[in-house]
Amino acid sequence: MSLQRLGAIVVKELRQLRRDRLTFAMIVGIPVMQLVLFGFAINMDVRGLEAAVLDQANTAHSREVVAQLGSSQVLDFQYRLSSPQQINALLREGRISAALVIPADFETRLQRRGPAPLQLMVDGSDQVVQAAARQLASFPLPGWSQPAGMTLVNFYNPERRAPLNTVPGLIGVILTMTMVLFTAIALVRERERGNMEMLITTPVSPWELTIGKVLPFIGIGLVQVTVILLVGRLLFEVPVRGALADLYAAALLFIIASLTLGIFVSTMAQSQFQAMQLAFFTFLPQILLSGFMFPFAGMPKGVQWFAEILPLTHFVRLARGIMLRGASLRELWLEMAVLLLFTVVMMSIAVARVHKRLD
Repeated sequence: MSLQRLGAIVVKELRQLRRDRLTFAMIVGIPVMQLVLFGFAINMDVRGLEAAVLDQANTAHSREVVAQLGSSQVLDFQYRLSSPQQINALLREGRISAALVIPADFETRLQRRGPAPLQLMVDGSDQVVQAAARQLASFPLPGWSQPAGMTLVNFYNPERRAPLNTVPGLIGVILTMTMVLFTAIALVRERERGNMEMLITTPVSPWELTIGKVLPFIGIGLVQVTVILLVGRLLFEVPVRGALADLYAAALLFIIASLTLGIFVSTMAQSQFQAMQLAFFTFLPQILLSGFMFPFAGMPKGVQWFAEILPLTHFVRLARGIMLRGASLRELWLEMAVLLLFTVVMMSIAVARVHKRLD
C-alpha cells in the first residue's frame, strides 16, 4: 500500500467530481431539498380544509358555532349551501373535503340533550381528512355539555380502510418512478452507445425522434395500471366506482406527462447515472407534495402553488375521485386540463432541447 499512489487516486476522483457539475449539484442539492421539504413544507397539522356549511337553523347560536369552528383554522368555510344535494356534488367533484350540517331543530336538540346536534360529512377518500374530522368531533360546542357534539358521516370509505386511500395514489407514484426513469435512461443510453450517429443521417425530425422513442413506454404504463388495479381489487378489495374508461383516460394523460418529464431529464443528463440522479431529484417533490403521503392543506400557500405545477398532484386527485368518489372526467376537467397543459409545455421544451448531433 502506497499512500502516495492512494492520494493521487483520491485527488483524481475529486477533480473528476469537480468537473462533473451535475453530480456535485446533486450531492448538495438532494439533502438541501429534503431538509427544506421536511422542515418547511411538510406539516402534519391539517389546516385550511376546504369546507361548506349547510345552516338549516340559521339562528344566532348556529352562526356562533360556525364562527368558532372556522376560528379553529382546520376548516375553511368557502361555500354556504342551501340543500343537502349540493354537498354530494361538491364532495364528488373534490371541491370540498368536509361539510358541516346544522339541522333545523338545532336549538331543540341542544335543550333536550339528545343526539349530537351537528353533522360533519367528510371525504373518506383522504385519510388526512378523516383524522382531522375525528379531532373536530370533540370540539367544545357552546351550550352542549356532552363531549361529542358532532356525528361524523364518512363518505366513500365508511370502514376507514387504509388501502382504499393508498392504492389510487400508488398508481401515480409507481407510474412517476417508472416512466420518468425508463424514458430518461433509454434516451441517454442511445447517446452513450452511439446510436445517434445512425439517426443523424436520416430525415427524422426532433419531434418524430422524441415521440417515437416514448410511444412504447405508453403501453408499458397502461400495463402497469392494469396490474395495480387487479392486485388492488383481488388483495385489498379496492373498488373503481367511476367509469373504468375515465380512469384509463386520466392514466394515459398522466403517463404522457411523466414521459415528457423523462425526455426533459434526458436532455439535461450526459450519462445514465446522471439521468438516474435527475429522475430521483424529480421524484421527491412530487411524492412529498402531491398529497399522497402528507396533508396538502397543511402546507404553506407558496408550497401549494408549487405543488399545483407537479403532475402527480393532479393525478392523485383524479384517481381518488374516479375510483373512490365515482366522479367523472367532466367533473374533474380542471385536473385534466392542468395535466394537458403540463404535457404540452414540457414536450415543447424537451423537443427544443433535442439536437440531432453528437455533442
